[in-house]
Amino acid sequence: MENFKVVALVIFVMLVPVSLGQLSPSETRILLQVQKLLEYPQVLQDWKNWTNFCYLPPSSIKIVCSNNRVTELTVIGNRSTPAAYSSKPGSGKFSVSQRTLSANFNIDAFFTTLTKLSNLRVLSLVSLGLWGPLPGKIDRLWSLEMLNISSNFIYGEIPKQITSFKNLTSLVLADNLFNGSVPDLQNLLLLRELNLGGNNLGPKFPSLSNKLVSVVLKNNSLRSDIPPGLKNFYQLKQLDISANKLVGPIPSFLFSLPSIEYLNLAENQFSGALPMNISCTAKLNSVDISHNLLIGKLPSCIGLNSSNRTVVSSWNCLSSGNSRNQHPYSFCHKEALAVKPPVKSEQQNSSIKLGLILGIIGGVIGIVVVSAALVLVLLKRSGTTTATEDGKYERSVADKMSVRSSPKPGRVPQTMRSAAIGLPPYRVFTLEEIEDATNNFDSTNLMGEGSQGQLYRGSIRDGSIVLVKCIKLKQRNLPQSMMQHMEVTSKLRHRHLVSVLGHCIVTYQDHPNTASTVFIVLEHISKGSLRDYFNDLKKKETLKWPERMAIIIGAARGIQFLHTGVAPGVFGNNLRIENILLDESLTAKISGYNIPLPTKIGSESPLNVQDASNLVENAEKEDVYQLGVILLQVITGRLIKSTSELDDLKLQIEECLAEAPSKLRGVTDPSVRGTYAYDSLRTTVEITISCLSKDSAKRPSIEDILWNLQYSIQVQEGWTSSGNLSTQM
Repeated sequence: MENFKVVALVIFVMLVPVSLGQLSPSETRILLQVQKLLEYPQVLQDWKNWTNFCYLPPSSIKIVCSNNRVTELTVIGNRSTPAAYSSKPGSGKFSVSQRTLSANFNIDAFFTTLTKLSNLRVLSLVSLGLWGPLPGKIDRLWSLEMLNISSNFIYGEIPKQITSFKNLTSLVLADNLFNGSVPDLQNLLLLRELNLGGNNLGPKFPSLSNKLVSVVLKNNSLRSDIPPGLKNFYQLKQLDISANKLVGPIPSFLFSLPSIEYLNLAENQFSGALPMNISCTAKLNSVDISHNLLIGKLPSCIGLNSSNRTVVSSWNCLSSGNSRNQHPYSFCHKEALAVKPPVKSEQQNSSIKLGLILGIIGGVIGIVVVSAALVLVLLKRSGTTTATEDGKYERSVADKMSVRSSPKPGRVPQTMRSAAIGLPPYRVFTLEEIEDATNNFDSTNLMGEGSQGQLYRGSIRDGSIVLVKCIKLKQRNLPQSMMQHMEVTSKLRHRHLVSVLGHCIVTYQDHPNTASTVFIVLEHISKGSLRDYFNDLKKKETLKWPERMAIIIGAARGIQFLHTGVAPGVFGNNLRIENILLDESLTAKISGYNIPLPTKIGSESPLNVQDASNLVENAEKEDVYQLGVILLQVITGRLIKSTSELDDLKLQIEECLAEAPSKLRGVTDPSVRGTYAYDSLRTTVEITISCLSKDSAKRPSIEDILWNLQYSIQVQEGWTSSGNLSTQM
């Protein structure tokens, strides 16, 4: 039977047309690495560097290519399988043999390599002698639609990550050494074929999607009742749960499922009598209930007169049919009494869970009430629950501590603290995920190189486009030090920043606890930079005075967050007009800011506290100066390319400010004329000149800048609402 299956699979591979496409060099290398990790099996002997993998002749190998990527990989080996032997070893007793790959085989490394074929939709690896636990990282093959790794020696539990394959239509893990419970597969709504036969799974019957067409769970260790939810499997055509230890009566609904054609319940411990009024669906053509503990007579639809279907009912204790192939009634009665299923019924579990939940809820409520009373008493005694002058209550102790420890003390506004709303949760990426996202750091994805490292464009599993910054650390960092840096980095999430989505730390091979490289994953903003808008006349015309003020205020809020929203603050942020990115709604997002990681070797003469404080203050004032340069370009519409050009433009605007309003209007960008209130323009010019002061001590703080810009926009809004637009020029 097993040989027949292999032959049938080979014929299927030969009949299906091969791919149309040419494979990329990187994926060719991956396939050759797969050949090596599989220890050069006979079926892959012809693979060479020059092999055209997308046009292989018909054989037990099939590769389909699309857009220079492998989308299907089928390899059928000729190694013996666990089913070929009378007794299968348990996972705890597994030992490498001639039936398996050698002791040098590493299943984790093998699947790590496979997952680099990130466009795979079909993966079949049959009778190749694979052994070891199936790694959870298989979920990186997020495009999979069909997975077949049957007839190997894969042991341990089926990883729960298998449930992440939302496009999966066929899952075949048959004839391996899997044990334990099956993960909840109810959410795999596209799954139509499930074959987990020939393992050691159990004791609980798995939770499955009711969209399945074929379910094979034979030859496992299931020991429970048949769940009543199976009555909703309206598309089910094949159900094989034979050779387990399933107990209880056989539910009558199994015979009348609308689509059922094949039903195999043999070699279990089903007991009791089948109801005589059972009805069978017309499509049912094969029933096997042999080798159970059934008593009584067979219902008419599966009895002797059911000539339109094959029914096997031998070796029960049935009173109808050939009694020579039945046990005596006493046998089934005795055996049925001895059967004690270890799995509790769903009703019992529900009762226990409900009682436990109610108990926990009651306990939590009691603790909360007592804690609240204690807090109120303490607050009354300490007098800390006082209102501020504006009627608002003081911040929490945590808020105060985070602000005090920043270089620039001050209240972090609520809008700043909640400004990361809408971002996906921060997460830690694996190196394999980073490599997949960037296509192994393909040069076509390299966007540039800055002071902190290279920047790549990439695509993560959910389809989102991201940026990956590669930062090579120039000093070795111990885990505790590294985690402190990553704690700050993980907080760089704000509406007006190109926010950090996650990171990946790579360690030295000779010192696995010491970090060598950090990959920072950032959100991708696709609508270009403020500089791009100023370089394009049509786009520039869309940025009237109110839009420019909203953009510059957004940028200032992003800078404020960097300076005071995290502790310690982030300074020296390389603020340039090309680093102010705009999203679809023209919301400003600062890119290229300083990631607070130790990329420079420490000085031989460590800074004292005063020097460090001066360094921070200078970096803060430098950010203010750079914001002034951006402001000057926003006002005049001119892109500044040199220091001398900056000085000349600043002097010109200072002189115009000191003269008549018409002079100042004359130096502004013609694209915004008629769209601003003069007082709004004047206020913005004044704060710009202060930012560009040669004496850094005279430059305003970021809070002062924001106050002036917000005042400017309030003046603008009042002027616009009075109907003055384009009338006071």
